[in-house]
Amino acid sequence: MTSEEFATKLLQEEKVAVVPGTAFGDSGEGYLRISYAYSIEKIKEALERIERFVKKYMKQDA
Repeated sequence: MTSEEFATKLLQEEKVAVVPGTAFGDSGEGYLRISYAYSIEKIKEALERIERFVKKYMKQDA
């Protein structure tokens, strides 16, 4: 999936907001931008949600 699709689905399914790399130009495809302007606890929770999301889609592609 594209970085934009990834960001949209992540927000819808796991309630984690990230910015697709393409927001910074075409060469940003395949990347995400993540803000670290939160508490360590919130960042850890978001990373756990991202991990769960990625694992879910990796299983579907296998």
